[in-house]
Amino acid sequence: MGSPVSLEIIQNIAILKILNPPVNALSHLVRLNLMSALKDAEKNESVSAIIVMGEGNTFPAGADITEFGTPPKNPVLPLVCDKIEQLNKPVISAMHGTPLGGGLEIALSCHYRLAHPHTKLGLPEVHLGLLPGAGGTQRLPRLIGLPEAFKIAASGMPISAKKAKEIGLIDELIENINDDPISFADKLLSSNKQILRTCDITEHLNETPETNREMSKIRASFAKSHRGQIAPGKIANCIEATLKMPFEKGQELERNTFVELLKTNQSKGLIHAFFAERKSSKIPEVTKAIPRPLNKIGVVGGGTMGSGITIAALNAGIPVTMIERDAESIKKGNDNVEKVYKRDIEKGRLSESAVNDILAQFNTSTDFDSLSQVDMVIEAVFEEMPIKKKVFQILDQVIKPGGVLASNTSYLDINEIATVTSRPSDVIGLHFFSPANIMRLLEIVVPSRVSDDVVATGFSLAKKMRKTPVRAGVCDGFIGNRILNNYGDCAAFMMEDGATPYEIDKAIFEFGYPMGPYQMFDLAGGDIGWATRKRLEPFRNPQSRYVHIADKLCENGWFGQKTGRGFYRYDTGNRRGNEDPAVLEIIEQERQKKGITPRKFSQEEIIQRYIAAMVNEAAEVVREGIALRPSDVDVTKLFGYGFPRYRGGPMKYADTYGLDRILVDLQEFEKEDPIFWKPSSLIEKLVREGNNFDSLNL
Repeated sequence: MGSPVSLEIIQNIAILKILNPPVNALSHLVRLNLMSALKDAEKNESVSAIIVMGEGNTFPAGADITEFGTPPKNPVLPLVCDKIEQLNKPVISAMHGTPLGGGLEIALSCHYRLAHPHTKLGLPEVHLGLLPGAGGTQRLPRLIGLPEAFKIAASGMPISAKKAKEIGLIDELIENINDDPISFADKLLSSNKQILRTCDITEHLNETPETNREMSKIRASFAKSHRGQIAPGKIANCIEATLKMPFEKGQELERNTFVELLKTNQSKGLIHAFFAERKSSKIPEVTKAIPRPLNKIGVVGGGTMGSGITIAALNAGIPVTMIERDAESIKKGNDNVEKVYKRDIEKGRLSESAVNDILAQFNTSTDFDSLSQVDMVIEAVFEEMPIKKKVFQILDQVIKPGGVLASNTSYLDINEIATVTSRPSDVIGLHFFSPANIMRLLEIVVPSRVSDDVVATGFSLAKKMRKTPVRAGVCDGFIGNRILNNYGDCAAFMMEDGATPYEIDKAIFEFGYPMGPYQMFDLAGGDIGWATRKRLEPFRNPQSRYVHIADKLCENGWFGQKTGRGFYRYDTGNRRGNEDPAVLEIIEQERQKKGITPRKFSQEEIIQRYIAAMVNEAAEVVREGIALRPSDVDVTKLFGYGFPRYRGGPMKYADTYGLDRILVDLQEFEKEDPIFWKPSSLIEKLVREGNNFDSLNL
């Protein structure tokens, strides 16, 4: 393999092309060769200007993730950027694709910046709990001002080339990525234009009351949207330092802050989440089989889930036929789909013509025979086994040979559903999360007799829909809901023992969740959990503790937001809910029935118990092989259940907290309830061996 950086001289212009597929990541070898090529171009007396660009699909899209966690090797990126900036020959970056992170920092250090109109530019380091570490916080505000620089760096979201041109981040939009930069360089040289080093630009570095107000406003906004996270505030500090410090001192502050953030548990958690998400699609079946075609799918059911799945498929470019039991139901299903697309038009997310093109791929019917030629059908009917079995018996008769039969069940046994078909090898579970067109998690439930290529097809669908897939084995609730039931029970025990649902919600919210468990139950609908509890009642251990409080609310018809009452009261227009004295009265009545004297729970103890229950059940899920690896549990809870991403997921958090401390907590709680709090044998084994959950993330 040749050098990842080529140097070609055309007339008096040096073209430096970076080639490190697939995204031209700035690996050590790339940096080494780029520095060498820059020095060669600098020494060559025939070279009057230098163009830096990326070969293939993109300008460098950031750091090489395989180097995360390893000691930095020289030349580090800040040195490369400084070298570019200090050259006495004009350096032009010609960008296309996705110049992100370190890639954009290279462009910032160039004297001029060009970009193709389809280019997306950004600094996503905040998503890893970090800040740009190669001069990004010092150069960007010099080009576009402090407020715009803060928005880009603290949001981590890319901006369009058009927007970049408007705010002064790039000098010119170009259509031809190969020829136009040369023409730009020629004009530059013929006009004898001076070199514009970003570090010397000061026109935007004016500390005015307006700038201070704008920065304070943006700080407050990010403090809310990135609640609990350290990095956005540190980014603001570094950007604001451009007003008070010379460039070199600002760089030093940035670098020291970068190293400081790299050592934090938040950064470690976010980096873990980054890799866990990528690892979740690496499963044995995908390496052994080729996915089946997915040219057309069917969806049975037009309710919230069915319509959401339909929209997710249509957005992925897959034609859909929706089936419902009668004309009235199919009209509702059609309306559910069209309502979402109308909102997309109103919000400017899609044009009317684009929506019309999408809906041209959508058909509805009340006749199951309309599904005869689909490659996959996804059943999304009511969560009751007899109903699902009846649907699958029909699908078995009408779906063509080789068609995949999928159930969107949240809890039910896929093996049992498969028994009513003549082809259990074609049956799989696809547990979407509501709303299915928005939520990224997709649990792919693998029953015992399914073919490898059907599992691979499930993962192929997830990729097309831009979902984050997690492979799950068959058990009640699979990965996510099984664990949810356990820490839901833990919350119920604390509520019965003295904590109010509002105190529990507050503690969980302040831990970093978007809402507490009782707010979540009200949002999802209390009747959903009630139905599950009634279904599982015959199988419940009579010795296990059971709390009736949620059932009492449901018996009153208090199902949450949809009925205006649940654990909270929801007055007209109030979706946040208010505390309800009547709920507290029901709780007190249940305590008195059991002779429980309520006690106070601190926020620390609420979190301690809640997480211990979550981690203990998650360990059993891993031990039983329901999840392939602990990081898959993390992905499930991060993307489907609101676990704060900066904590990495429950298994990463347990490793950070200390698995030995988790075991001590469980053993202490076990004294009061030896059934519920019995420590997982996997936790005991790992602690005994001096290992943690991460040791199992192979």
